[in-house]
Amino acid sequence: MSVQNLNEFQELVSKLLLRHRSLLDVLSKIDQSSSAVHRSVIKAVTECGCIELHGKKQMLTSEMTIEDAKKILDSQVEGGLCESCQEAVSAQLGRNLFYLSSLCNLLDLKLEKVVEDEAKRCSTLGIFNMS
Repeated sequence: MSVQNLNEFQELVSKLLLRHRSLLDVLSKIDQSSSAVHRSVIKAVTECGCIELHGKKQMLTSEMTIEDAKKILDSQVEGGLCESCQEAVSAQLGRNLFYLSSLCNLLDLKLEKVVEDEAKRCSTLGIFNMS
């Protein structure tokens, strides 16, 4: 089945979700699936080695402009996910999205509207959005 947009995905999730229909259960599954996303990325570093982390203090000063900061800030990730790790991380992100959609269904929210509203917030607040 091909899903063209978030509304179709949310409808598909609604049809498939049988076992985890309680709000508390879905909340715990979102938490569990987030942990699985973290674990799959960690395995890419510690078991596969396709990506490396080089954590260090980011050297920001109050005199820097936003553009200066963008030039020097580092993701601290080197390399790229191999095909196997891409599949693992993608599968875990998909599972997380499944339970996020389930939560939206239980609370009568439209996932597409949630994404649209967040995009508006991001564009309105710009760089100050994530503080």
